[in-house]
Amino acid sequence: MKLLDSIALILIIAGGINWGLIGFFQFNLVDFLFGDFLVLTKIIYCLVGIGSLYAISFLIKEKTY
Repeated sequence: MKLLDSIALILIIAGGINWGLIGFFQFNLVDFLFGDFLVLTKIIYCLVGIGSLYAISFLIKEKTY
């Protein structure tokens, strides 16, 4: 499970950086990197969302120890 935890963390960090760039500079890094290819950008956003949902388990694991 450590690999899955690392992947989720990387997705969350990438999503956080993207949202920070949007908030501070109105610059969407995902759109910049992948252009108007809507299917790919949607997949990326979905993966970040799934990674975030999975990361909720980090809080649950932390409390059970």
